[in-house]
Amino acid sequence: MPINAIILAAGEGTRMKSAHPKVTHKLLEKPLIWWPVHAAREAGCERIIVVIGHGAQEVRDALADEQGIEFVEQAERLGTGHAVRCVRDAIGAFEGPTVVLYGDTPLVRAETIAALIDETRTNRNACTVLTFEPDDATGYGRVLRGDDGGIEAIIEHKDCTPEQRDELLECNSGIYCFCGSRLTANIDRIGNDNVQGEYYLTDMVGIYKELGEPVAALLAEDPDELLGVNSRIQLAQATYVMQDRINARLMDEGVTMLDPALVWVGPEASVGRDTVLMPMTMLWGATSIGEGCTVGPNTRLTDVTVADGCSIEETVGYSTVIDEGVTVGPRAYLRPGTHLCARAHVGTHVEIKNSTIGEGSKVPHLSYIGDTTMGSGVNIGAGSITCNYDGVFKHKTVIGNDVFIGSDTMMVAPVKIGDGALVGAASCITQDVPAGALALERSEQQMIEGYATQRMQQLKKQKERLNKKENR
Repeated sequence: MPINAIILAAGEGTRMKSAHPKVTHKLLEKPLIWWPVHAAREAGCERIIVVIGHGAQEVRDALADEQGIEFVEQAERLGTGHAVRCVRDAIGAFEGPTVVLYGDTPLVRAETIAALIDETRTNRNACTVLTFEPDDATGYGRVLRGDDGGIEAIIEHKDCTPEQRDELLECNSGIYCFCGSRLTANIDRIGNDNVQGEYYLTDMVGIYKELGEPVAALLAEDPDELLGVNSRIQLAQATYVMQDRINARLMDEGVTMLDPALVWVGPEASVGRDTVLMPMTMLWGATSIGEGCTVGPNTRLTDVTVADGCSIEETVGYSTVIDEGVTVGPRAYLRPGTHLCARAHVGTHVEIKNSTIGEGSKVPHLSYIGDTTMGSGVNIGAGSITCNYDGVFKHKTVIGNDVFIGSDTMMVAPVKIGDGALVGAASCITQDVPAGALALERSEQQMIEGYATQRMQQLKKQKERLNKKENR
C-alpha cells in the first residue's frame, strides 16, 4: 500500500508580520513548505497532500516546480483534526501509513520520518507519535508513558501538575504516523469541546486508547528537528540549524570553510573536495562547484556550474556554465546564458550576458559583453562594450579567434570580427571586420591654442561680478 504524507500549511502565521503566508518564507532560498515535502519524498512517501488555506495560490506557486503534489483547501481553519478530515473528504479513504507533517517545521529529517513509518508498520500501531526532549519544555504537551514504554496520554502543559512539568520532559511534536484505514474510520470521533472550538489531531491518541488500539511514541534523536517557525526570529534560528547541518556534511566530504557561519549552501547545491568556500559565499539552486576551486569572498551563485580548478571572487552569477581553470572577479556579474570556456578570465567590473567567452580569452575590466560568441585567445581592452540592443531587438556580435580589441571600443551589433583582427582603441565598429585586418574609427583630433586659459579667465571674472552683487 502507498505511503501518504499530509502536510498542514493552511495557517496565516500572524507572528511573521507579513503579507505572505508563513510557509512561503524562505530558508536557504527554499520556501519553508519545500523542506517537509522533500523530506517526505526521501522517506518514501508516494502520495503527498498539502493542506492550504490562507494565501492558497501563493503556496501553490511556491511548489509549482514540484511534481505530483496534491492540494486540498481548508476553507475554515478549525484545527489540525479538521484539516485531516478535509483531506479525507476530498480524496477519500486513507490507505497505507499516513504521516502528518507541518509546513512550518522544515528541519525534520527524512530518516526520522522513515523511522516513524517503520515503527507504525512493524508494530501495527494505530498511531505513532514523534516526540522530542527540548531544552525548555514550557508550552508543549507532555508524553506520559506506561510501564511497557507505550504512550498512555499526552497532557497539555496547562493541565500538568507541578511534578509532571518537572518530571515529564518528553514532549509531543505534533507529527504522527497513522494506520490509514483506522484513521479513516475514527477521524470523525474528534470533537471540538474546548476553549478554541477546534478539532485537535492530538485527541486521536486518547480516542485510540479508549478503543484499545495500539499507540506508540518514537523519540527523535535531535530535538532541533522539531523546531517550528512562527516568527522571523525562529526562521533565523532554523536557518542556523540547517546551515550548520549542510556545512558540516560538506566539510566532512573535504570542503574547506574559513568561517562556516558565513557560508550558506542550499540543499540542492554540491561542492567538490579540496574546494575553499570563503566568507560571505552563497550557493543557491542547482549550483555545482568542482574540485580544487576557491569561491568567494562576497560571492552569490544561483544555478551555476563550475568545473575544477576555478577561482570565483566577489561575483554574482545566474544560470552560468564555467569550465575548468577559469578565473572570475573581483566584482563580476554573470547573467543567464553565460558560458566561460576553459582558462578564460573575466575581471573587475565586468558584466557578461548570454555570451560564450572562448578558451583562454580575457575580458579583464570595465566591460559589458552581451549576446556575443567569442572565440579562443581573444583580449578585450578595458571599457569595451558590445552594443546589442537597438531599443526593440537584441543583436549578436561574433568575435573570431585571437582577436585583439583595443580599450574603449564599441561593437555595434550585428557585427562580425574575423580571426586575428585588430581593433584600435576608442573605435566604434559598425561594420564587419575581415580576418587579419586593422579596424580604426576615430574623429580627427582638433586643438585650439589658448582656449582653456581664456575660458578660465572668463569664468573667474563672471564669479567676481556675482560676488560683488551679493555683497551690495
